[in-house]
Amino acid sequence: MARYQLITGPERRRAWSEEQKRAIVAAAFAPDAIVAEVARRAELCPGQIYRWRQQLRGAEGEFAAVVVAPAASAGEEIALPGAPAIEIDLAGVARVRIPAAMPPELAAAVLRALRR
Repeated sequence: MARYQLITGPERRRAWSEEQKRAIVAAAFAPDAIVAEVARRAELCPGQIYRWRQQLRGAEGEFAAVVVAPAASAGEEIALPGAPAIEIDLAGVARVRIPAAMPPELAAAVLRALRR
């Protein structure tokens, strides 16, 4: 049986908050997730999820998935050993290790420079 949703009033579209969009995009691009299935559960078309992902990438905060991996061996440590840091792999082009003490503006500038 088909299900229909009747929306009345001047606004005929659903309003999604930024948090809802981020949650749906994150669920759609999680490992082993299928975008079409996530879209169906959220009652969206898959194209909307791809559009949101593109918009979120261009947002001020830059959307990025984070994967927690085991610490590198002692021979691979480049930054201060034992200091907390974030390691970012830019699609196999470069790997950046950002110490927690680095100012966010400097880290953002380094990442922007590497993407060019």
